[in-house]
Amino acid sequence: MNKLKRLEILRIFEKNDPFPKTELEYKNSFELLTAILLSSRTRDSIVNKSTKKLFLIANNPEKIIRLGLNRLKKYIKNINFYNKKADYIIKISKILNKKYSGKVPGTRSSLLQLPGVGRKTVNVFLNIFLKKRTIGIDTHVYRVCNRTNFAVDNNYLLLEKKLIKLIPNRFKLNFHNWFVLHGRYICTARKMKCNFCLINKLCEFKNKNI
Repeated sequence: MNKLKRLEILRIFEKNDPFPKTELEYKNSFELLTAILLSSRTRDSIVNKSTKKLFLIANNPEKIIRLGLNRLKKYIKNINFYNKKADYIIKISKILNKKYSGKVPGTRSSLLQLPGVGRKTVNVFLNIFLKKRTIGIDTHVYRVCNRTNFAVDNNYLLLEKKLIKLIPNRFKLNFHNWFVLHGRYICTARKMKCNFCLINKLCEFKNKNI
């Protein structure tokens, strides 16, 4: 896809939704980091149902530690890989309490040292909570970019690097949420809704569902 098409797509998304927001529900940095970690391979709606109850009881590292691993698992048992994720959350909470006075650090290097926290989680956290111009590549962003030919690569890291170069700074802050929402509701994995797609005429996918 050429530069002009990409710019037009970004302008369309910006005009349609100037201030896109994550669908994950949170009230502080620890809640957001926890929700992002839980959302891996799990729909945001399912995460929100679990965290709505969990965060009423434990929404910071100290309370999570007091809650304990077994009780934590009961709150998130409907989430994929909840056993492993619960273990990560407990370990993260202990590190935050001991090393960062219970607060979530705001640097990439510090976040990446937390158990279970990978590059995508860090990018999404920095982008949403700290308003950094980072781009988290999840399944939706990956699919929309490759399917539309906006940017193509079968490697998540290489795709991220391409997008950082291709996307003007003006659009980087909102790019992740635009493409996540588009992939979640329009350019879905199976039943694409091309008739309702804002960028239908610019998309270069050959097998459109029209």
